[in-house]
This record gives sequence, C-alpha cells and structure tokens, in this order.
Amino acid sequence: MPENHARTPEPRPDGASDSRADAAPKAAAPGAAATGPEGPAPKQAGSRAAAKASEKDGGSQVLAWLKEIATVVVIAVVLSFLIKTFLFRAFFIPSESMVNTLDVDDRIFVNLLVPEPFSLSRGDVVVFRDTKGWLPAAEERADGPFTWVQDGLTFVGLLPDNSEQHLVKRVIGLPGDHVVCCDAGGKLTVNGTAIDESYINPAEVPQVRNFDVTVPEGKVWVMGDNRNHSADSRAHMDSDGGFIDIDDLEGKAAVIAWPLNRITALGNYPDVFRNVPAAP
Repeated sequence: MPENHARTPEPRPDGASDSRADAAPKAAAPGAAATGPEGPAPKQAGSRAAAKASEKDGGSQVLAWLKEIATVVVIAVVLSFLIKTFLFRAFFIPSESMVNTLDVDDRIFVNLLVPEPFSLSRGDVVVFRDTKGWLPAAEERADGPFTWVQDGLTFVGLLPDNSEQHLVKRVIGLPGDHVVCCDAGGKLTVNGTAIDESYINPAEVPQVRNFDVTVPEGKVWVMGDNRNHSADSRAHMDSDGGFIDIDDLEGKAAVIAWPLNRITALGNYPDVFRNVPAAP
C-alpha cells in the first residue's frame, strides 16, 4: 500500500499561504495576558508610562514649589538686611526714661537717614551709641543653643537690637544752642526763649536741676521725657559736658512698631521750638 504522507501545500499564485496554522491565533493560557513579539499589550504599557509620567510631574511640582519658597526667603532676608543697613533699624526700649512717649519693652524703628543726609532737628527722638560710659558695662551673655539664630536675625534686621549699649533721648540743643534751666517760671530756655515742653511725662512735676550750657560744634544736648527718671545730659556733665557726639547717633526714632496697640509715628513737636531763634 502506498504510504500516507501529508500533502505539502503548493504555493498559491498570489503568494498567500494556505496554511491554517498561520491563520489561526494561538490560544492564551487562562488568566494570562496576551502578549505578542513586541511584549506587553499596548494598553498596559501605556498605563505604566502614564503612572511614571504622573510621578515625575508630581516631583517636579514639589521641587518647583520648594525653589519658589527658598527664593522668597532669600529675597526677604536680603531686603531686610539692606533696609536695616541703609534705611531703618529696629531697637528695643529697656528703660522708663522716655515715658510717656516710649514705654518699657516698646520696639521702635529708627530712621538711619538722620542726621545724614537729612538734618537733625530740635525735638527729634534719637538713638545713640554709648561711647561716653553713661551705662554700666554690659554683662557677658550666656550663649544658649539658639543664640546664633537670634544674633543672625538681629544682624539682618528681622529682630530688634536688644543690646543695652544704646540709649534713646530727645534732642533739646543743637550745635551752638544756649540751653538753660530754668527761668523764673521754671521753664527750660533755648537761645533765650522759654519753651513749653508738652512731651514731658505729665504724671510728675519735673524736678528743677539747674544748668547753663552752650552746645559745641558736632554735638547735641539730650534729655529724657520722663525727667525725674532719666539719666541724660544733665546727669553726665562731668563727662564731656554731658554732650553727645552727632557721629554716635544711630538715627531718629520714627515709629513705635510693637506692641500693636501702641503703633504710632513719633513726632518732634515743632510747635514747641517754633519761636526758638537760630543759634548765635
């Protein structure tokens, strides 16, 4: 008997295969994802790519947000340092010498543009460095774990200067002024004109402490508004005549910034000195 051999299909004239095996898809195993020569199905690959893209976008947004916050902080610190160096500086009031104008623990902003380039005026409240030894030597401060943070914030101007080696008083006499206490009515006179000092603490009648001075060039005569509790020029006449060097002035106190219920601008009472003639 002739042997049964599988018939080899003859090629079709159009070149197409006649094999059913080529046309029939292979059955996938139950529960398995169908794969082709190129790998996973397009839908699953797209889902993974989208998840990765989403994670990348989320990370980029967080990074951009952190960069923005860091930029704002740096700009704020730089601006604060520039303002503190050239325009305004914050100071803390530790004493009662300027009550009622300034209370203990007030925070003030000082205009650094006075006395230069803007001129100083009688009645200005000024902050000055203690180069005459009016204050006792500052005690050495015990450094704590965060002292450097406080010092850094004070340096850039974000905290007021708590140093006790500064004083705050009101300018009464400018260079060349003749300041005398007191006339027959118990009033202070400047260049022979009596002044009605409306800024003095009204809670107490000022004690009369006689003096007669002429302010030298480059210096000023200063007094506290709380006259009975102010160790000002009157109390230091044995040290350079009680005068303060203009070069020691930090600036003119412009604003009470803290506490919030005391926020106000500080004036120099021009009406008090309006009739005072220029220094001879």
